[in-house]
Amino acid sequence: MPEAARNGPDSTTDRLEPPRRGRQATRWAVVAGLVFMAGVAMVLLFLLTVATGNSELYEANFGWLVTVNVAVATLLGLGLLWLVFKLALRFRKGKFGSRLLVKLAAIIGLVGVLPGLLIYTVSYQFVSRSIESWFDVRVESALTAGLNLGRTALDTLAADVSGKTRVAAEGLARVSDAQAVLALERIREQLGASDLVLWSGSGQALGSSGLSRFQLSPQRPSQAQLRQVRQSRVMAQIEGLEEGNDGEMQAMIATGQSRVTVMALVSAPGLGLSAEPRFLQVSVPLPAALVEDALAVQVANREYQERALAREGLRRMYIGTLTLALFLAVFGAVLLAVVLGNQLVRPLLVLAEGMREVAAGNLAPKPALTSRDELAALTRTFARMTQDLADARLAVQRSMTEVDAARDNLQTILDNLTAGVVVLDEDGRMVSVNPGSTRILRRPLAGYLGQPLSAVPGLEAFGQGIQEQFERFLADQGPQEGGYWQQSFELDGNAGSGPFDQGITLIARGALLPKRERLLVFDDVSDMVSAQRAQAWGEVARRLAHEIKNPLTPIQLSAERLAMKLAGKVSGPEQAVLDKSVRTIVDQVEAMKRLVNEFRDYARLPAAQLAPLDLNALLRDILGLYENASTPVRCELSDQCPPVLADAQQVRQILHNLIQNAQDAMAGVPGAEVLLLTRPSENGRRVRLSVIDQGPGFSDAILKRAFEPYVTSKPKGTGLGLAVVKKIMDEHGGRVDITNRLMDGRVTGAQVSLSFTVAN
Repeated sequence: MPEAARNGPDSTTDRLEPPRRGRQATRWAVVAGLVFMAGVAMVLLFLLTVATGNSELYEANFGWLVTVNVAVATLLGLGLLWLVFKLALRFRKGKFGSRLLVKLAAIIGLVGVLPGLLIYTVSYQFVSRSIESWFDVRVESALTAGLNLGRTALDTLAADVSGKTRVAAEGLARVSDAQAVLALERIREQLGASDLVLWSGSGQALGSSGLSRFQLSPQRPSQAQLRQVRQSRVMAQIEGLEEGNDGEMQAMIATGQSRVTVMALVSAPGLGLSAEPRFLQVSVPLPAALVEDALAVQVANREYQERALAREGLRRMYIGTLTLALFLAVFGAVLLAVVLGNQLVRPLLVLAEGMREVAAGNLAPKPALTSRDELAALTRTFARMTQDLADARLAVQRSMTEVDAARDNLQTILDNLTAGVVVLDEDGRMVSVNPGSTRILRRPLAGYLGQPLSAVPGLEAFGQGIQEQFERFLADQGPQEGGYWQQSFELDGNAGSGPFDQGITLIARGALLPKRERLLVFDDVSDMVSAQRAQAWGEVARRLAHEIKNPLTPIQLSAERLAMKLAGKVSGPEQAVLDKSVRTIVDQVEAMKRLVNEFRDYARLPAAQLAPLDLNALLRDILGLYENASTPVRCELSDQCPPVLADAQQVRQILHNLIQNAQDAMAGVPGAEVLLLTRPSENGRRVRLSVIDQGPGFSDAILKRAFEPYVTSKPKGTGLGLAVVKKIMDEHGGRVDITNRLMDGRVTGAQVSLSFTVAN
């Protein structure tokens, strides 16, 4: 196969490449958009998950994260609905491959949805039960106990520091203000305090030890605090345990801001009522571990109480996050399943559509995908195969066209063959016939197809003979050279009851065809045989005329001389015998001369001088010669007859001969007459002249060989009349036919028809 034909699909692909590239770019843009949206959805979902674990991040960003995730989920859902709508529309239109695409999308979608639903169900139950377990009574009791334990520990520590501070304040009651600084330093070391300040009744710092020494103006106690100390003599306060974030609490612990501050009343050194009281303020740092535990328990209790109050909202938040994650995952999975399924199924749809078209007989160039995967390569292979099939079918169609043309040519040749051609099957039944066979056998053989040749009326003997010839040929009882047999057949006219007006001679040849069929070819050689016989008889007549005529004259002269020499020399009776014998000899010699002259005329007929001739005028002229004949002659002439090409003298000779034969045949028949008819043919190319009598008609022997010399039914006839008529008509390029006229199954006369060609 030519290389160009093999490259047909690639060429088609190149021609369709711009639209295909546009579709491919659109498809990849859609896929990229969906992948981008899915990626954004996953990032937002991750941020949403992180926000649920971080209260501050949750409070700051959870709202807009949920909104953006819902928007992305909505877009994914709309994209999914759009794809489902297109798929449903494709399925409703009955587009080829829609069922496969629906099935594949459903399978991939179920693979993505069912596990997601299972995980969602389990996660939903887990989250619901987990949130409920967070707020169990035992947890709340444990947190309360831990909080109380911390408070008790701090209170115990504060009480201990308060007792020690009171003892120290009693010791300072006997110390003057000037000596207070040294005493404060000693007390600070005893108490392990970080800071000591001795305040006057008016709130003035009288002395300090520890961190306060480095402050220009230590923070003064309030008047309310001072009044409370006067009343209760000692007051303890825990500082630095206020709630805050983790950074602030760690900073307070690291800088020692978490402490127990105790303020105790220091009695005046004298007993006078005018003595001003003093106040000792002691700051003892709290242990870091105790502070951390206390703060942790306090924060945990606070968060627990907050979440306990917002339990239902928390549960809805987690379930909403889980549901949103499910929607994002399912929508993304189904969307990608549909898109990727479409990409996967598209080569299959191309192949299926191409196969359906090929099954329907459409071998037009098929689309081929240009990607490098195996399915695309399969589409290209299928396209090349389809192109090869198209090329093969085109070659077959060309061959079939050539075969049809050859068959038409052969049929035209067969239809125009003068010979008859009949195809028989192995049982001898006719399969096909040509018009030549119908013309030769004069029977509508086409109406007997499927039947044996012997089933045609009038052809029983011929069909039987053909069957016997084929049987002998197949039995190898003497097959002819070349693989065929040849035989001549004589078909009788059968006195007008058969298909022929007169007997014909056929030369038949048979041979075998493929599929055990049989070929029969035959031709009518009657004219050739008749011409050969006429030629042979002409040669015989010429030789007889030459051989017989030469001794006739000496015989006649010798008889006449013998009569002259013996005249008067013999007696009367002998003279009478002599005269009678001489007369007999002379008469027979004259008869022999006339016979010889007829032979000579038959053998030496002059060439016809053809010229336009009005047959009707000629017949009227001849009719005048038979006005007083014993058997009348009547004419029925058509005015539509055109002039014909003929020799007037020879036509006269033919007509006189035929009229004389008709009158001789009707001798003794009362009221009989000879009828002359002229009629033009249907196509207007010939004129038919018929001579009809009312005699006994022709015998079977005459019908078979009427135009052969010396074939006659008259006692004194030479049998050359119809032979001369046939020879003259052959010279005119015409035709002569003889037949018997029938009425109610009996012969009512004979008819001789002459056919002349119309002059142009």
